[in-house]
Amino acid sequence: MNINKSFPLILIVAFLAILTACSDSNGDTPNPSTVLPDDYYTGGKLGTTFNTTASAYEQFTESVEKQGLVASFKRGERIFESPFDTDIDEQTPMRGLGPLWVRSSCIVCHPGYGHGARQTSYNSNNIGNGYLLVLTDENDTYLSSLTGMPQTKAAPPFKAPINERMINISWLPYTDEWGNHFPDGETYELIYPEVTIPQEAFYVPLQVGGQDIAYSQLRVRLESTIGIYGTGMLDAIDEDAIRAQYIAEEQAGATLNPAIWSNGDFVSYYSNALQGDGTKYVRRFTYALSRGPLQDAAGANAIWNITNVTRSDRRYHYMTAAYATVASKDPDVQSSFYTYYPAWSKTGNVETDIYNYLMGKDLPAEMTDQEYIDLMVWHRGLAVPAARDVESEDFQRGKKIFNEIGCATCHRPSWTTGNDVIVDPAKFFTGERANLLPRYPNQTIWPYSDLIQHRLFMKNDIRTGWCRTTPLWGRGLSAKCTGADDRLHDCRARNVIEAIMWHGAANSDARFTVEKFRKLNKSDRDAVVKFINSI
Repeated sequence: MNINKSFPLILIVAFLAILTACSDSNGDTPNPSTVLPDDYYTGGKLGTTFNTTASAYEQFTESVEKQGLVASFKRGERIFESPFDTDIDEQTPMRGLGPLWVRSSCIVCHPGYGHGARQTSYNSNNIGNGYLLVLTDENDTYLSSLTGMPQTKAAPPFKAPINERMINISWLPYTDEWGNHFPDGETYELIYPEVTIPQEAFYVPLQVGGQDIAYSQLRVRLESTIGIYGTGMLDAIDEDAIRAQYIAEEQAGATLNPAIWSNGDFVSYYSNALQGDGTKYVRRFTYALSRGPLQDAAGANAIWNITNVTRSDRRYHYMTAAYATVASKDPDVQSSFYTYYPAWSKTGNVETDIYNYLMGKDLPAEMTDQEYIDLMVWHRGLAVPAARDVESEDFQRGKKIFNEIGCATCHRPSWTTGNDVIVDPAKFFTGERANLLPRYPNQTIWPYSDLIQHRLFMKNDIRTGWCRTTPLWGRGLSAKCTGADDRLHDCRARNVIEAIMWHGAANSDARFTVEKFRKLNKSDRDAVVKFINSI
């Protein structure tokens, strides 16, 4: 039996009264007479789904239903799952893809609404390829001639900034200082990616801050998408609570990213002065903590810049001046530009018209306001699967050990949300629009993240080495929901054991925990894995 949360609660209760043999491990609502611990309700009473089947990540929260937002959620879901089209005709649904893009649809990067899957080749059309290229110089500064999330696709007559067919991903074996052995003899394997892109694959010059750099200075890394379920609940955590977590970790002697926090206070905030008024917000989303409130975070940004589909508050392309300059001077582009864009024959100078089109700030809006609202209702309305097997002996033993060896230091188990007042740095969801989004006030949630960055010092590490603690909730269902169980920022860990052992470098902020984990007997290690896969 599989019960979707869209059923009214009274029908669920009546149905379960008949089918008393149901088990929550089969993806069903718990028997209402059963008293379950708080951490069973990972997303709180308003944000937990009892579906643990292959569609577990796709369910809407109780708040969506209570606020009458189911139809809007479903429309947003369609936008997430459907590919955009390069057609710019106003009568074409899902129109406006391009002129450059990273992916043509959201679900390509988020298979089953979850974490991206490890890839052995870079093909942006592969379902499950959540990889974004990270291109920097040797000082970890992003290339300015390419967008922050580099584009590898283009609509005619334009050419892609990078020829993705030339991108090579190699997976190399890694042996840690313990020889990939536990003291009791059990072994594990570790792998990491190396990515190479030949110089001839680049359509644009390699530049940082507008200045050319040598090809030898180029650094290429991969970052994969994370699961997007439950982000509405993370957004509902008060900023003061996050501040208190920083203070507590600083007082406990933790090393914190000085670019974010120093001497008892934040030194960096997220703000948006382009669409908004520059108000400062605490950073909480993405590996790099590059975003603040969800309404102007990764999803709100990605529906625009991953596809280059304009909307009323972003009537311009995700584009660099370096690319626009190269494309406007390209004879191939010039020869057919007016064939594809006849309305842009405005100055009589094709080079100028191409540049103005690519860099224009007042382009027609291709996504309607209602479509964007629906997408964000869906984004904020995704529930978190309930914990599984919470009453089993292995779960309880694994939970105890997880806390004792220090995993909970960074993977903080629970938070309590605040009043969940909707804020939007871009000022789109203000006034009455703020009331159109689902809310999660005063909920105890169990994301297992402190929402703070730490360092693991891995081989071919993430850019800057600082990475926000990824929430663990629901990750044990990844293989069922997405077809893959890959973990960490670039999917180098193929299972929980590998993910844990990548935390064990000599200088890692989690070194002490890995040392304790290694000393556990196999039964206790398995219990920890069982717990992590069940929360």
